[in-house]
Amino acid sequence: MLLEVPFMQDRLSAALPSDRTLLLASRRLEATKLPRVEVTSPEFQNGSTLPTRATIDGDGTPPALHWGVLDPSPTSWVVIAEDPDAPGSTPFVHWLVYAIPGATQLVAANLNELRQGLNDRGQIGYAPAAPPRGAGIHRYCFQLFALDTELTLPEGRDLERLLSAMQGHAIAWGELVGLYQRV
Repeated sequence: MLLEVPFMQDRLSAALPSDRTLLLASRRLEATKLPRVEVTSPEFQNGSTLPTRATIDGDGTPPALHWGVLDPSPTSWVVIAEDPDAPGSTPFVHWLVYAIPGATQLVAANLNELRQGLNDRGQIGYAPAAPPRGAGIHRYCFQLFALDTELTLPEGRDLERLLSAMQGHAIAWGELVGLYQRV
């Protein structure tokens, strides 16, 4: 069963537990001090329920993400999707996409030319939203980073190696948050 939760963006963090949001990639890289890029999806609004297809209850494909133009264009982009409400001591990594060319403004299900990293299931690619039944609403933070460099990491790197390579290179960032719960 899906639960539609109409949060306003400024109330999103206050409405749900937020202490582990400090461990999200955007906070660890101090990206929140950088200029913002608007991130949208044709499939859901910020603070609303993820589409079923992006979850374990659907076919598990990642949602399409679109973002605005930066002037000047970055050298590359990175997408990191994390769930700060997952059980455990750190946010669950759902998706790492890197070496996205700077002129790109969309990441969709067809990722053949892009490099993806390891999710916390130990697999390359997208791990669909799958909160434990009865665990309440989980936030899925799709974080976008504009970089002033091209990452040369091979496919299959984990979050720590990706963040290390990104350190000092983020020039802007944005975030789109989707919600999901299983009852």
